[in-house]
Amino acid sequence: MKKIIAITNQKGGVGKTTTALSLISALHLRKYKVLGVDLDPQGSLGFSAGLDIENSDTIYDVLKGKKQIDDVIVETELGDYLPSNILLSTAELEFNMPGREFLLRDQLVKVADDYDYIVIDTPPALNVLTVNAYVAAQGLIVPMIPEILSLLGISQLRDTVDTVRRYYNPDLEVIGILLNRYSSRLLLNREVEDMTQEVARKLDTHVFRAKIHAGVAVAEAPAYGESVLTYSPGCKSAQDFMALLDEMME
Repeated sequence: MKKIIAITNQKGGVGKTTTALSLISALHLRKYKVLGVDLDPQGSLGFSAGLDIENSDTIYDVLKGKKQIDDVIVETELGDYLPSNILLSTAELEFNMPGREFLLRDQLVKVADDYDYIVIDTPPALNVLTVNAYVAAQGLIVPMIPEILSLLGISQLRDTVDTVRRYYNPDLEVIGILLNRYSSRLLLNREVEDMTQEVARKLDTHVFRAKIHAGVAVAEAPAYGESVLTYSPGCKSAQDFMALLDEMME
């Protein structure tokens, strides 16, 4: 399993943050030392982990050189987190210096030895923040929902991955495509799954056998500052995420 993993899809509403939070929580529950990095200006990853993102230092302060990364990382019962908030939305304009693609990688190098795994949640866009995540990561997980428009988003992602491989990070690998909110009873879900297999081949990857089924607990957990694995460990969705981790560990 890759040490630094980015959860990515430029389409919003496909479960990136839920996937990132659940994977971090699953690793933490198995006694791994794990860091979650929120690169989305919405700050949903930190918020979902119970952090006060509006009144704390964030990844923005680290990338600007205002704070040391060690001083901004927050320890929680779900793992360690490097939070974000709306200030990061200025990144495209502010981070315009040569080498801006390496800002995140250069910071994570300072703490990488302290962690078994680092999981990065990315914004729903292919911008400088997403490129920073790709440059820092060793592998990508691409969540999607079984709908045609979600499939289109994955197809468009290939060009960005190829560019990052060519100029910044030749070892970047797409670990797999993850189907969220999946139901085998729906014909559209099964049809989109078949089409996703073809897209996966173009990305030199595969569709994970583990699929995440929809559940009320997934939506409720962030309101309590928990992941679905700690909020409702016996539910189907929580079991799906543990199966995903097992598959990634194979």
